[in-house]
Amino acid sequence: MNDLKLGTPALDRMPPIPDDQMSTDQKRIMDEIAAGPRGRIGGPFISLMRSPELMDRLQKVGEYLRFQNTVGLRNSEFAVLIVARHFSQPVEWAIHRPIAEREGVLPATCDAIAEGRRPDGMNDDETLIYNVLEELHTNRSLSDVTYQQLLTRFGEKGVIDLVAHYGYYSLLAMTMNVARTAVPANAVGVPGLKSIPG
Repeated sequence: MNDLKLGTPALDRMPPIPDDQMSTDQKRIMDEIAAGPRGRIGGPFISLMRSPELMDRLQKVGEYLRFQNTVGLRNSEFAVLIVARHFSQPVEWAIHRPIAEREGVLPATCDAIAEGRRPDGMNDDETLIYNVLEELHTNRSLSDVTYQQLLTRFGEKGVIDLVAHYGYYSLLAMTMNVARTAVPANAVGVPGLKSIPG
């Protein structure tokens, strides 16, 4: 895992756009998203708003992956933590750890992921998802054995959903790392998850 030193983060490169400075498209898309299951958005969507058409398309993918995927919300949130750790993304971590714990992921499991360690005591789904995402991250593909395990547990649709999940949240993590998106004020800091050089 890639642990980067904590330091004074640089300023957010793409802070929120004031409502009175948004384009017509930005306002329309923001209003549409606010009416959906997320409500008003923050995090990666603040920087993605610079490309409103892209953001609109991406957020629809994200809405499906987060709320309607075939692996379940608990597993989905567990997977997001692994992605956040792979990209040392503190905002993604701050948003999704509380959701993961609320859905039943153990705090000790979250701590281990944050520290770059393989968690002890994972359930069968967590073990499978952890193995899949670690292998996907390292090898950029899956072995026949790992693929078959994933296929047996979640079916072909689940395979695609989990791979898309990894890709989508990786994109959000990279976007926030580039934009230096500010960590929410009430977030608990995690050593090693600050990827923003001072």
